[in-house]
Amino acid sequence: MLRTDLTIESVSMLEDTTGIVQNTRGEYFNITEVLIHDDECGKAIGKKVGRYVTLESSYISKPCDSFDNMVKELSNELKEFIPDGSVLIAGLGNNDVTPDTLGVVSARNILATRHFKTELPNDEFLTSLREVSIITAGVLGQTGIESSEIIRSLVDTIKPNCIIVIDAFACSDISRLGSTIQISNSGIHPGSGVNNSRKEISKEVMGVPVVAIGVPTVVDLHTIAENLTGNAPNQDTPNFMVTPKNIDTIVEYSSKLLSESISRVLIPNYFDAI
Repeated sequence: MLRTDLTIESVSMLEDTTGIVQNTRGEYFNITEVLIHDDECGKAIGKKVGRYVTLESSYISKPCDSFDNMVKELSNELKEFIPDGSVLIAGLGNNDVTPDTLGVVSARNILATRHFKTELPNDEFLTSLREVSIITAGVLGQTGIESSEIIRSLVDTIKPNCIIVIDAFACSDISRLGSTIQISNSGIHPGSGVNNSRKEISKEVMGVPVVAIGVPTVVDLHTIAENLTGNAPNQDTPNFMVTPKNIDTIVEYSSKLLSESISRVLIPNYFDAI
C-alpha cells in the first residue's frame, strides 16, 4: 500500500483518472493542482473530494535568492483557500521528534493577533488586524487528547471563520522530501501517511472551512529500497519511517517559508508597516 499524504503521488498510481482534473503552472515553483470531483475516484486513492495544490522546488528547505518571490507565489496560492474573517492556526506535531516539528515551528513563527482588541484597545493599527489565534497542542501520546478534540473545543469557544492546520507529511518518492508543499481544502487525518491516523480535522467535523498545509519529512524504508533497487522488498522485512540526516535544516527553512507566506496572507498590512 502506498504510504503517502501527497495526493499527487496517489493520483499517479491510478489507471483511470475519471473525475480527477490536473492543471500545472508556476514560476518559482512547479505547481500542480488536482481537483477530485468524483467520490469513487477519491475513494480509490483514499482522498476526499476537494482541491489539492502541490508546489515543488528544491529550494523549499534551503537558502535561496528567490525566497521573497517564493513567499509571494505561495501566498497567492494560499489566498485562494483562505476565506475572510478570523482564523485559528493549529500547528500539529510532536516537538520532541524533529521530523514531526514542522507544524509546531511554523505556527510559533506566526503573529497571534486576536488578543489585541481586548489588551490594546487604544492602538488603532493593531486592533485593525485580522484576528489570528494559534494553538500547538502536542500529540495524543503527550496530552491524552486527540488534536481534533482540542481544535473542536476551541472552535466552539472562539468561533473562527477558518482553520489552518500545519503538519509534517509522509511521501513515497524520496525526491519530494523537503522539496514539496501540499495545500488542500479537504481536511486532514494527522499521521495517516505513517499508518498512525488520528481523528479527522475537516469542515464536516469542525463546522468551518479547514485548510491543510504541510511538507513531507519522512518516507518508509520499503519505498527507499524499491527506489534504489527497482524491486519491491519482501513484505516480511521490517519497515521503518526514515528521515533525511539534515532534517533540522529542512524544518528550519521550510517552516520559515510556510509561516511567512501564511502571515503575508492573514496580516499583510502588518508586514507593510514594518
